[in-house]
Amino acid sequence: MIAFGTRARAEATRRAVPVQLEDGISRLFHKSEWMDTGQDPELSPSIFLVEQPAHSVAPAHFHRQNQFQLFIEGDGQIGRRPLQPLTVHYAGAYTGYGPLVAGPDGLKYFTIRPVFETGLTPVSEREKMVRGPKRHEHAGPVRIADPSQLRTLRGQAQDDVIPLGADGLGVTLAEVPAGEALVPDRPPHAGNLFIVVLAGQLNAASQSLGQWESMFISADEAVPDMVAAASGLQVALLYTPEKAAAYL
Repeated sequence: MIAFGTRARAEATRRAVPVQLEDGISRLFHKSEWMDTGQDPELSPSIFLVEQPAHSVAPAHFHRQNQFQLFIEGDGQIGRRPLQPLTVHYAGAYTGYGPLVAGPDGLKYFTIRPVFETGLTPVSEREKMVRGPKRHEHAGPVRIADPSQLRTLRGQAQDDVIPLGADGLGVTLAEVPAGEALVPDRPPHAGNLFIVVLAGQLNAASQSLGQWESMFISADEAVPDMVAAASGLQVALLYTPEKAAAYL
């Protein structure tokens, strides 16, 4: 499967969503769907943007699916770790994290999953937690390239902000000069791959993807030709592991 996440889809789906916070009070967040491929229980990649209001605290919780989060605007904390743009966070299935605290400017963050899921389960509901391996990773803040820097790149550069592990989890930032091909290094164990444009423009499979737009390439799919546009390109390559066997 190859799928795309686009700004046009996000603008058409942005809506207010009531969320019950740690203090028990419900506040309105905003949510927009950037990538939506249905609800297949095996493979249904999704990316949505959450806009969390200032000084709100989402409770510590967990999900049933593996997920990345990219924090792109605002400030705050996740647990005891500070959040600034651009921070990358990974939580495996049934791995608790948080609370998620928004600072005075609020927070904006993408949630990225290979399988559709809705809602969250507070860690206080321990009876719903499934025993199995817990997996956390956190990196950042990392630099988003300036457009003038991208246009004058003299060669490709990569930064493994979360080195690829034996389980197939990893995050690489790649910078590509104008007109050059983006060729992800995807060993067989790397699994599914999300590509998020951080700066510049990516041309791939008849699509032109700008900042925060994305594509998904499943593990069984050949990587298509991908080329940096005249603007140059910076992307995040999110190598997404399979869910641990204990949770299947």
